[in-house]
Amino acid sequence: MVKKDKGAWAWVPVLYFTQGLPYVLVVTVSVIMYKQLGVSNEDIGLYTSLLYLPWVLKPLWSPFVDLKSTKRKWFLSMQLLIAIALLGVALTIPTNMFFVSTMACFWMAAFASATNDIASDGYYMLGLTEKRQSFFVGMRSTFYRLAMVTGEGLIVVLAGYLENKYGDNSQAWSTTMTAAAFLMLIMTVANFFVTPKYESSSAIATEKPKGFLEVFASFFQKPGIGIALAFILTFRLGESQLVKMAAPFLLDTADKGGLGYSTEQLGTIFGTAGVIFLSIGGILGGILISRDGLKKWMLPMVLSLNVPNILYALLAVTQTTNIFAVTATVVLEKFGYGFGFAAFLMYLIHIADGKAKTSHYAIATGFMALGMMIPGMISGFMQKWLGYDGFFIWVVIAALPALLLLKFIEYPADFGKKTTNED
Repeated sequence: MVKKDKGAWAWVPVLYFTQGLPYVLVVTVSVIMYKQLGVSNEDIGLYTSLLYLPWVLKPLWSPFVDLKSTKRKWFLSMQLLIAIALLGVALTIPTNMFFVSTMACFWMAAFASATNDIASDGYYMLGLTEKRQSFFVGMRSTFYRLAMVTGEGLIVVLAGYLENKYGDNSQAWSTTMTAAAFLMLIMTVANFFVTPKYESSSAIATEKPKGFLEVFASFFQKPGIGIALAFILTFRLGESQLVKMAAPFLLDTADKGGLGYSTEQLGTIFGTAGVIFLSIGGILGGILISRDGLKKWMLPMVLSLNVPNILYALLAVTQTTNIFAVTATVVLEKFGYGFGFAAFLMYLIHIADGKAKTSHYAIATGFMALGMMIPGMISGFMQKWLGYDGFFIWVVIAALPALLLLKFIEYPADFGKKTTNED
């Protein structure tokens, strides 16, 4: 019999690294790739933001994941499909219709990744006790973000190196995406070996929802759900726009308001100091929530997510290309994200608590994705209208709605806090 919490030190890092990797490739690395392949900022912001749509719509098929087969079978099959889709991106980059064809492959990867999220998050909540869910949230967040920095860092560094080697961005990115597909395949195999079969054990006892409509109805009947959804939609309002235009800002030339960094420089900054401080922020956030509860740390963590955006505004206004200033900005932004996002994850788990928690968590994260998609779609147009300096000032202002909603949200004061008798 497989008991809850078994092997969590092994499978939580591997599972959430694998969850983060396709996400960053689809919604972030695609931005850098298209920028280096000559696509405009407006098209980048609009079309790569539309790739969030599967994460927005995933609640529509999350009950099916809840009702059919096991979470483990679902995430393993979806991870394999993602690897195939990424290989499709690699093979279609050199074609004449590369934008349409690569977007189609990214769409396939996005739908598979969103389904993988449903199954992985359900597995996390089924396989861990509530106390361990709060304890591992920092590690979960950290390895998810490590995957994202692997994409923004190591994979982008590889692309930059190959750009210089080949003198052909198309060939460089085709090779890079082939390597990314191979990495995804390796992680799928790793998950096959490290994840226990919890749902085949009597240690897991869950009450399945009666039907599709009941899942949705019960979610929207939760107390205080209106304020909760408003908070979820605005929590990442600034970040959703910054994440789309940060890389174009660093890559664009000075005459366009950018800093003129190379692809390799960009990847190196994200993949070195960014990795270290992201890890520190995520682990620290999980430990503090586990020790003191979510309520105490929510405000500091919301601030940590948004205050570093001021540094991007300063870079844009001054147009300094000083490597230390740029690296410090990225370091503080990554630390703040790792620290602040731990609180958001625990809040989403709280919202999903109860029957059909897998589906309810998918619905909550669907609204989170909607809060990323819509602002991201207009980010390129906002940047063109305001310039990079005005755009990043706007990003700072966009943090205000979430801060104003903080005093209205409700959650147990000790949510996520370890009990004193925990082993």
